[in-house]
Amino acid sequence: MNKNSYSNSYKDAGVDVTAGYKAVELMKQYVGRTVTKGVLDGIGGFGGLFELDITGIKKPVLVSGTDGVGTKIKIAFLLDKHDTVGIDCVAMCVNDIICCGAKPQFFLDYIACGRNIPEKIASIVSGVAEGCVQAGCALVGGETAEHPGLMPEEEYDLAGFSVGVVDKDKILDPTTQKPGDVMIAIKSSGVHSNGFSLVRKVFDVNEENLAKHYDELGTTLGEALLTPTRIYVKAIMSLLDAVKVKSISHITGGGFYENIPRALPKGISAQIKRSDVQVLPIFDLIAKTGNIPERDMFNTFNMGVGMTVVVDKADADAAIAAIKAAGEDAYVLGELVESDMGVIIC
Repeated sequence: MNKNSYSNSYKDAGVDVTAGYKAVELMKQYVGRTVTKGVLDGIGGFGGLFELDITGIKKPVLVSGTDGVGTKIKIAFLLDKHDTVGIDCVAMCVNDIICCGAKPQFFLDYIACGRNIPEKIASIVSGVAEGCVQAGCALVGGETAEHPGLMPEEEYDLAGFSVGVVDKDKILDPTTQKPGDVMIAIKSSGVHSNGFSLVRKVFDVNEENLAKHYDELGTTLGEALLTPTRIYVKAIMSLLDAVKVKSISHITGGGFYENIPRALPKGISAQIKRSDVQVLPIFDLIAKTGNIPERDMFNTFNMGVGMTVVVDKADADAAIAAIKAAGEDAYVLGELVESDMGVIIC
């Protein structure tokens, strides 16, 4: 900690620089968990140094992604639990960049807060570090910005940024997809980090409602909603080694109808039987409580499907086996057909 840097005038204005130094000291133990062989320096410098290992990669292409946690963070405020939203932040970034076949290399976070409470900031970063460990990437830096007057003292916002690498010749090519190819679902852990503005409206979210236990969930509402987003990096990397993958979709905001078509070529649609979708109980509860039409549910939430992958029909069994061997659950969701509908749920 820098004992020679302090400003009482700045502190009186609402920014305590010494709290920032303490937060950095507290978070170092978590950041240390994420160090990989590419990391050249610890946190605290002006930039995160990372030596990219391109062994075996003929034409390295960098792939970047950035995202935040969204209004799910309001649930963390109400429950005063801050050590899991960092996992969500990492997940929303790395799950995007693996969709083209890239392996995440490093991550940076950005925390804006009304007041820097070192223990709370360190708790947030502990979740970020856990997410990085799950993704196999390094947390090489970040920023904590104290914004007095811009947001309430007890609140914060969290965003992140990740960079991955893929061999140019191995970037997934969605144009290779054809009618008869199989779409596989990789299960989600719950709502993940999308649709929480609607979730909060449906349940009129407050501390009392979050504490309510639901038998169909097996937990309180708050515990179910704060369940971290699954990180699929290791499963996808194993899958790419096992079979030829034609496309991958990360099912985030916009649900099936927005995300699946993003990885389909023109004239090809995904045909999915509604009865084949293994919908998680939390989504049935949201639909029932909010009287939400099924079409809106599938156009807002992941409905229990965190990612979809498309493979040749002959590779479907091997693909599912590879995903399960990597610790995720998967099943056949549907097939590709000749159509311009994008997604057909029947």
